[in-house]
Amino acid sequence: MSLIRFRTDEEHEEPAVTLEAFLGQSNATAVRLEAGDDARALLPYLDRVALIEIAFPAFRDGRGYSAARILREAGYTGELRAQGDVLLDQVVQMRRCGFDSLASESPLDPEAVEAALARYAFVYQKAADDRAPVWKLRHG
Repeated sequence: MSLIRFRTDEEHEEPAVTLEAFLGQSNATAVRLEAGDDARALLPYLDRVALIEIAFPAFRDGRGYSAARILREAGYTGELRAQGDVLLDQVVQMRRCGFDSLASESPLDPEAVEAALARYAFVYQKAADDRAPVWKLRHG
């Protein structure tokens, strides 16, 4: 498993528990969301979760992007990790949705990841990141 982090804090060492297990206990600080899980179930607990790992079972399964956006828009500031079939082509969109670490089943070249993230100077729509869309830059 290849891990790339964009955060400067220490990596969270506690293994992530399933959403069902998390909801049934009070001391876990790391949760794993599977593709069919509803991220909104975590909203009341965001202040005590240090890591949310979102599964990408196949590159064509985009439900994890929605889960990330829901969590970031609700104010989650902890580590949000995409885990599974993460491809280089997805890195830019994952960062825009709020992922700040990637755990790919296939190794990702860190230099290629940085090049992908730097490739486009402008974006066209608002997302969970802090980049201003090009239309806002043009028209204030």
